[in-house]
Amino acid sequence: MKIQYLFLLAFLASCSAKPAPVANAPQELPVIQISSGDATTYEDYPAAVEGTVNVEIRPQITGILNHIFVDDGAYVTKGQPIFKIDEAPFVEKLNNAKASLHTAEGALSNAQLEIEKLTPLVSGKVISDFQLKTAQSVREVALGNVEQAKADIATAKINLGYTLIKAPVSGFIGRLLRKEGSIVGPADPSPLTELSDVHNVHVFFALGEYDFIRFKSQYAGNTLAEKIQKLPPVDLILADDSAFTNKGKIDLINGQFDNNTGAITVRATFKNENGLLRSGNTGKIRLGLKLTNQMVVPQSATQEMQDKVFVFLVDNNNKVSKKVITISGKAGNNYLVKDGLKAGDRIVYKGYDHLHEGDVIAPQKADLSTSLVANN
Repeated sequence: MKIQYLFLLAFLASCSAKPAPVANAPQELPVIQISSGDATTYEDYPAAVEGTVNVEIRPQITGILNHIFVDDGAYVTKGQPIFKIDEAPFVEKLNNAKASLHTAEGALSNAQLEIEKLTPLVSGKVISDFQLKTAQSVREVALGNVEQAKADIATAKINLGYTLIKAPVSGFIGRLLRKEGSIVGPADPSPLTELSDVHNVHVFFALGEYDFIRFKSQYAGNTLAEKIQKLPPVDLILADDSAFTNKGKIDLINGQFDNNTGAITVRATFKNENGLLRSGNTGKIRLGLKLTNQMVVPQSATQEMQDKVFVFLVDNNNKVSKKVITISGKAGNNYLVKDGLKAGDRIVYKGYDHLHEGDVIAPQKADLSTSLVANN
């Protein structure tokens, strides 16, 4: 009985014993080593597109608009008729000017005949020369009237020519703001339409003083003109975030900063053979800035919280700690690190969602073939 009791106690003791705890294996996570290299960071600046020639089409005379030859948005060539103003009143003014010329020429002929009649009489001292001088004065007045009549004819012809409004350049017509039958004139507050030559377009954007100094400092040249010649092509990013097919060339920088905005206007010119860009388009000019000895970190290896950017730093014992880094810019999908990391540091590349401060991991080599790329 005593033996059975001892066996029972041993059995109960074995049942109540807890199994020894098994340590969890460290997480296997991809790790990258930070190195420095050259990179290009890009900045976008709001921009406005204008045709190389933007012309307001305005009437030079007052009259009734009796014909419009084009539609809104139509392409026209230089010299093509666009509007027709009723010419009847101007034809009559030309006829009146011609009639006035005939009258003036008749008066001049009479004055000349009077001089020819009086000249021999004065020579023979039959009459005094006062009458001859009076006749000569009358002739001068008649000659002036003839010249005035000729000038009136020229003016009438010019005004008659203004009744047909032609395209001063080739380009695209804007919105037609007046309709047939409207009375139009030079004093109208708005033009009849606008005409834009968009074979090439100018894209205007503004640089702040700091950006301007940084932008021009990386290019060789003693003068701003020399630096402009060496500027690389730029991209125009359209409203749908696509890049315009052709690259542009910066060819003009304004002479002074705007006191109100603290910015300076810069112009880039783009070829626009197919007319895809129109005056009034908006977009962004994307400028590249080459940087040397930059530490590059993939954005996917970072976390953002309360306006701060973190990475998980791996020490020599494979223990991780959260580290705040300072970003100086972007290069593609990578951050350019200004402070917080140094060359040779190791950070967790992916899979840190359930990682905590002080965890120990099993580092694995990360595949950086499509991520950590410094742009040369």
